[in-house]
Amino acid sequence: MASISHSPVGFVGTSASDLLRSSSNGVNGIPLRTLGRARFGSSSSTTTRRDSRVVAKIRKVKKHDHPWPDNPDPNVKGGILTHLSHFKPLPENEKPRPVTLEFEKPLLNLEKKIVDVRKMANETGLDFSDQIISLENKYQQALKDLYTHLTPIQRVYIARHPNRPTFLDHVFNITEKFVELHGDRSGYDDPAIVTGIGTIDGRRYMFMGHQKGRNTKENVKRNFGMPTPHGYRKALRMMYYADHHGFPIITFIDTPGAYADLKCEELGQGEAIANNLRTMFGLKVPIVSIVIGEGGSGGALAIGCANKLIMLENAVFYVASPEACAAILWKSAKAAPQAAETLRITATELCKLQIADGVIPEPLGGAHADPSWTSQQIKNAINESMDELMKMDTEELLKHRMLKFRKIGGFQEGLPVDPKKKVNMKKKEEPIIRTSNLNIEDEVKKLMQQRLNAKESSVELPESDVNEMIEKLKREVDREYSEAIKAMGLKDRLVMLRDEFSKVNLQDQLMHPALKDKIEKLRDEFTQGVSAAPNYETLKSKLDMLLELSKIKSASEKNKKSATLKQAVNKKFVEIMNRPDIKEKYKALEAAIENSAGQDLDHELKEELVKMKKEIELELAGAIKSLGLDVEVVKSKAKEISEQIPLDVKVKVEELNEEIKGEIENVIKSTDLKDKIELLKLEVAKAGKTPDVASKNRIAALEQQIKQGLAEAMNSSNLKEKHEELKAEISKTIESSAGLDGSLENQYPKEDGSTYDEHAVEMNVGANRSFA
Repeated sequence: MASISHSPVGFVGTSASDLLRSSSNGVNGIPLRTLGRARFGSSSSTTTRRDSRVVAKIRKVKKHDHPWPDNPDPNVKGGILTHLSHFKPLPENEKPRPVTLEFEKPLLNLEKKIVDVRKMANETGLDFSDQIISLENKYQQALKDLYTHLTPIQRVYIARHPNRPTFLDHVFNITEKFVELHGDRSGYDDPAIVTGIGTIDGRRYMFMGHQKGRNTKENVKRNFGMPTPHGYRKALRMMYYADHHGFPIITFIDTPGAYADLKCEELGQGEAIANNLRTMFGLKVPIVSIVIGEGGSGGALAIGCANKLIMLENAVFYVASPEACAAILWKSAKAAPQAAETLRITATELCKLQIADGVIPEPLGGAHADPSWTSQQIKNAINESMDELMKMDTEELLKHRMLKFRKIGGFQEGLPVDPKKKVNMKKKEEPIIRTSNLNIEDEVKKLMQQRLNAKESSVELPESDVNEMIEKLKREVDREYSEAIKAMGLKDRLVMLRDEFSKVNLQDQLMHPALKDKIEKLRDEFTQGVSAAPNYETLKSKLDMLLELSKIKSASEKNKKSATLKQAVNKKFVEIMNRPDIKEKYKALEAAIENSAGQDLDHELKEELVKMKKEIELELAGAIKSLGLDVEVVKSKAKEISEQIPLDVKVKVEELNEEIKGEIENVIKSTDLKDKIELLKLEVAKAGKTPDVASKNRIAALEQQIKQGLAEAMNSSNLKEKHEELKAEISKTIESSAGLDGSLENQYPKEDGSTYDEHAVEMNVGANRSFA
């Protein structure tokens, strides 16, 4: 503080205006510099010399600590500007302390056993690898069982886990560049809300989100993620900035609620939140909100009015915390588990209510078990959502955002209400009659014994008994499947896929590839994990019994059909042989054979026999075709020829067949033929049973392209040469053999006079027609 020290001065005959003249003129023409050193005295003769001086006290303060180092690394990810952020990743030697939640304590015993066995192995030098692997498998199975059957309150505890990755942890994992922007331009910078510009795969976004701390010191600095009005006004400023420059907005929600102290209410906490709500509905850029932890009340909604709201698997979104709700309704915070279940605050429940638009999976153990993997799933969800929203124009985007919130809790009188939205009107499920596995097994054994007794006594077992048991087993298997799916935590996904599939069937549309991939993924996941289901052994036992009975039924039907066809064929054969012309020829040939008894048959008689045999075969083939059966006469000829082929040649034929099959599969995988085949399937499905001319032309063109592609690929390989060599070897083998019956010479002649059917040999070799 500056002070001027001087003695009382008397200016006789001097006015105030004279004293206030400019410094250039001084006082009464005397310069101020001289005046400062002048000697002023009292009216008395004694004078005292005093100097006029200025004294200033400078307060000592701490030197400003810049948030970036003196020599920043220019090669750091995100560029040199990332040093401007106060948030720094934890050093590798400062890993967060492990925190075990209450419901995770049963896993500690298994962990302790694994540690003890490893310690014993190190101390004794013995091999305990099998025991360690067994314990680790048990631990993973216990972890999977625990995290696939979490209660709502347990998900709340996971969302609040101290080691759960924060907003900036995710941002630095998913962005190539990120620059944090500070301040609300009103003199404040709330650390509980962080904003900045970053890029994902070359796209520029405006990021904003609640920031919690990773330890006590950071939590105190960040106010435990509870923003003040200054934080919401900072977010509002960045929203206007993003809207002006056309940056899509991504918000991350992770707060127990807005900070509710007296000072915040005085500064307009409610007004700041309401202003954000109103503004977000008018922004002309896409907005995606992601709940990464807990989203509490208006503090979360202030940056959550988005086109799409996506939640992590173990995140929660509520209007009041379970503890607060329990204190209000049940007058005790101990009722929080019941309140959490009643509020329906989990990601799955909110998706059913159409408040959330998607669920991002988390690893077993929660997001903190593998933060990098979780961040990658968030990045994929952002890209997928933005790809959809960026295609909309401004008017469509605003309407999409408005309708998302308008449909929440909507109700109109006079219209039928979807049963899932009715309150306290849940349809009672039919009681499930549980049948013991032993009873089912006894019934099946009894039925099998009856079948054996009926077979021995040549009395047929009634089909109704087998069919009834098969239907009963099918119901039991379906119930076991449902229990296994429920135990694996896949029931909700299965219901959603069923709804999507039923909509496609109602609209008579082809199945979308994305839906097909979801179905395949769910089926693979069920197949891999069904062995861990508690009812797996029961399910497997009932399935085996069902398969055994189905085989018995199929064999019985096949035998009946074979017997019927055999009877019909025999009847036709008798009819043919009883025809007068056939009888006459048969008797003439029989008499000729008797006349030449004891002598070799001449060539003409052999030809007559062969000719008659062929005539009977043709007549019988026509009769069999009239019964709806196909006859392949060539196959028997091929069999006769194949009997003359040596074993080593047959092995070569089989090897060539396998090689051709493998080459065709490789060609299809390594070229665009696979896409063309899928396109051909779609065209055939679209065309239906009565395709038009355009569909026929497209199908024919695709078939020609596929054939041509296969032929070109196969001709470029050395398989054609192998085929020709093998073909020549078979021909040489047959020519050098004793030959077939002389009656075949005229039926299957060749240019070189050989006696085998070349077409039959080609069928044996299994050659592709492109080699011909």
